[in-house]
Amino acid sequence: MPTRSRITRIGVLTGGGDCPGLNAVIRGVTKPAQDYGMTVYGIHDGFEGLVEGKASELRNQDVSGILSQGGTILGSSNKGDPFHWPVSKNGEIVIEDRSADVIKNYNAWNLDAIIAIGGDGTMHICNKLSNLGLNMVGVPKTIDNDLDATDVTFGHDSAVFVVSEALDRLHTTASSHHRVIVVEVMGRYAGWIALHGGLAGGADIILIPEIPFSWDKIYDKILKRELMGKRFSLVCVAEGAKPMGGQLVTRGTDKKRTDPLQLGGIGKVVADSIERDTGRETRVTVLGHLQRGGSPTPYDRILSTKFGSFAIDLVADKKFGRMVALKGSEIKNIKIEDAISKQKLVTSDNQAVIAARAIGISFGD
Repeated sequence: MPTRSRITRIGVLTGGGDCPGLNAVIRGVTKPAQDYGMTVYGIHDGFEGLVEGKASELRNQDVSGILSQGGTILGSSNKGDPFHWPVSKNGEIVIEDRSADVIKNYNAWNLDAIIAIGGDGTMHICNKLSNLGLNMVGVPKTIDNDLDATDVTFGHDSAVFVVSEALDRLHTTASSHHRVIVVEVMGRYAGWIALHGGLAGGADIILIPEIPFSWDKIYDKILKRELMGKRFSLVCVAEGAKPMGGQLVTRGTDKKRTDPLQLGGIGKVVADSIERDTGRETRVTVLGHLQRGGSPTPYDRILSTKFGSFAIDLVADKKFGRMVALKGSEIKNIKIEDAISKQKLVTSDNQAVIAARAIGISFGD
């Protein structure tokens, strides 16, 4: 699509699940955009707003004071993929391609570019829209930290903080009642939240998707702790963890989502198995959406602001089809198509895994 000699009108949206730091990015985009003389339109409810034509202008006063707010003032949706749009027909869900509506609204709003803030799914949509001729810039967001192209995604640190604080609190009640407490955390197919949260929160056992576990190894760890006089244990389990030779535990499927699997329930499976096979009183806590809510940590506020301001610079320089990325201590940019080429998963030689093993944390293997 043709681009004016100077960028004057841009859209910004927050796609996928919400997380702390989204508002900080919106603020980081909007304030410097106005210094560039650009008008910013906030697209409502992620890609749903692009399909359904929902947007409103963002001014300086609209983003004032939102740095510390969790969630997103624009709204979000993880069911709004324009290429996988769910429609109810005769009582059944039918999937349609609504990308033509995206192009129509992009042109109707007279946009020069869109900054899309989101995770792996959002970046895949960005890449497809880029191939259709839209000027897209991506900002990587996900508490799961599973985008390989950036060292860290914003939102991850805030989720890890929630997990570590929960484990701190559960440590005292587990110790008082001499119980095993299992904490189920998010992450889908990546174990970063469980790994970092478990390490920061002093978990005794960490179970992640990348390292299938043995039931006997879990039981051995708990019983060995008892022999050392430690009559309680904390188990941090990622929602995508599974036993050796076993399957993912799911709550069902949602056809409206591009990835229909709804993970969840492994925490109860682990807790029930420990209590049944060891006789030790066991409880389970599922943190769920607590990990995605609330104010961002200072680290995420800083990273989000850097990402937002760098994204608007890319737009001003007409560097489209790019994603902002953290490399070491520097903010860089890479092609969106390269950013989604593979998922970032925990490896056995990761330094956090090595450190965890060194201090006696078991991965059940």
